[in-house]
Amino acid sequence: MMAAVRVSAGFMLRHPAHWVALGFGSGLSRWAPGTLGTLWGWVSFVLLDRWLGDVGWGLLIMAALAGGLWACTLTARHLGIADPGAIVWDEIVAFWIVLWLLTPASAWDQLLAFALFRYFDAAKPGPVGWADRLCKLQPGQAIGWRQGFGILFDDLVAAVCTLLVIALAVALPPLLGLD
Repeated sequence: MMAAVRVSAGFMLRHPAHWVALGFGSGLSRWAPGTLGTLWGWVSFVLLDRWLGDVGWGLLIMAALAGGLWACTLTARHLGIADPGAIVWDEIVAFWIVLWLLTPASAWDQLLAFALFRYFDAAKPGPVGWADRLCKLQPGQAIGWRQGFGILFDDLVAAVCTLLVIALAVALPPLLGLD
């Protein structure tokens, strides 16, 4: 296994996969890169949503997941770290999914979704922790597609958990007669 490489703007500029995986620079932050990547995802969603309908979002998300698998795998391999914190494409695409399925939503609802997603992604409770451990690098194993998939997978599970909590918050009060 190669020695870990330092994440920098120079590293990001060396390969197009690095641009994507590092969230076009948002992953270079020394402070909470996952949070900044999610914020980048939120801002880019708001900007892109003006031109993309449901079909456009569906196609973009499928392409972003496929391209993200390639970019995250290659960037992790080039960094020599199986799941580096600087890779934030997983947060970006997963949060796009949350916002796409939540839209139309007020700014407050989006902020709540942001907070829930960041909680699930950072704390990794229950199923998110399971998803995070599923594809971890084993001793003697090279960084490969399995780890690239793992980078994306735990954030997709965090997105599902976020949407589930929001759905329960909307559905339970009427079911309990609290509306």
